[in-house]
Amino acid sequence: MQLTIKATGENVKVISHLLAKNPDNIYERKNKGHFIRLFYSTFTETELEVTIFVTPDPLALIKHSSNIYDIVHYINDREFAVSSIFTSLIRSALGTALNGQPKEEYIEWVDHPFSFEFSFGPVVSDLSDAEIQGLFEPLGYRVDIEYGETDYSFQLKTRSSARFLMISGTVTLQKALQQLYVLIPVMDNYKHYFIDEAEIEKIKRYGDGWLDDHPEREFIIRKALRFKELYSQMEENIAEEKSPKSPRLNELRYDKIIETINDLPSKKSVVDFGSGEGKLSARLGFVDGVQEILAVEPSERETLKAVKRFEKIKSKEGFVEPKTIWGSLFYYDERLEDKDVIILCEVIEHIDEERLAKAMRLIVDDYKPQTLIITTPNQEYNSVYEMTDAKRHFDHRFEWTREEFEKSCADWNRLGSYKLEFEGIGEVHEVYGHPTQMCKFVRKGDAS
Repeated sequence: MQLTIKATGENVKVISHLLAKNPDNIYERKNKGHFIRLFYSTFTETELEVTIFVTPDPLALIKHSSNIYDIVHYINDREFAVSSIFTSLIRSALGTALNGQPKEEYIEWVDHPFSFEFSFGPVVSDLSDAEIQGLFEPLGYRVDIEYGETDYSFQLKTRSSARFLMISGTVTLQKALQQLYVLIPVMDNYKHYFIDEAEIEKIKRYGDGWLDDHPEREFIIRKALRFKELYSQMEENIAEEKSPKSPRLNELRYDKIIETINDLPSKKSVVDFGSGEGKLSARLGFVDGVQEILAVEPSERETLKAVKRFEKIKSKEGFVEPKTIWGSLFYYDERLEDKDVIILCEVIEHIDEERLAKAMRLIVDDYKPQTLIITTPNQEYNSVYEMTDAKRHFDHRFEWTREEFEKSCADWNRLGSYKLEFEGIGEVHEVYGHPTQMCKFVRKGDAS
């Protein structure tokens, strides 16, 4: 099973950086017995073609599955078809592109549309050609479908049920991959793994910005989730998010951070590092005593979203409009020195561990805020989510246990300038603790 990405036009070489794959090297990995390979067949100034394919181990599919498989798994064709198996196996290889997180100098290209052709197959599906076209055409793609020929003497059909698809259009790489990740499993007759509440979050994350407006939205969600009760739950979750009665974990983090800042003696100036689309910064704008908010974000796309968010609410009484800064944890900015509060809300886990110490030295030793607030996932709590072998987000470079987090915070406080206070956020488990862990660095009175 394979996916080929072809792009034509100017600047197509940038796509190799969005994929984070060197065109001079062949990418080869094994994932629980399955073999994943990615290589470039064309790489010129105006044309790029890259293929990723998987050679799965059928027995490994059974061994590592949480479901009980019967004998049909030894004789069916799912291990050779583009399906949910395929998307799960190539997820890590394409994680940088899926999440729009290339190296900082290429972030501006995440939102750049290219002229793409995506070819993939074989697809084994009970959907008709018209139904498959109805998945992709509303998104602006041209869809071409070919059938694979067979020459098996024992087979009565002259054409196989496997189809090969090519969709073409002008789109960003991230958006196209997210659409494929949602729609390929929709074409699959059934999924190879247990479908639970985590699947709802995946569909919402990858469907953001396009699925809600798709004319086949309900059909897509029903096919993706398979079970009526999960479909109903997703609809309920969407409704709950519009109501303050059911706070999600992200909201609980924001609540805890706001509560912590409210209790601080010094909070006039606040820096929200990795501020994204400005959700937390917007809430900080209503905190009594806060007079300056610097929303620091490396992504121009997210910064523009934040600006639009602030524009909508800047006329509200008592709101302090945040100032957006296009910046990074790795580059010194004198504007961030000696602030009352610096916040790193779910930021550090997106940084390579070997680079993180440098970034933290910049904050603790150079910027020297009065209070530093850091939140990050508690890796131990993943057991509650039944995802012990996976991270909560594809772009997480690591997730720490409580002991690892506490040790790292102590290492960053190597000069002893801060008092450290640890807390948990979210529903507590008696063994695994809270889903989110937080450390508050409070600068000591005699520290210079």
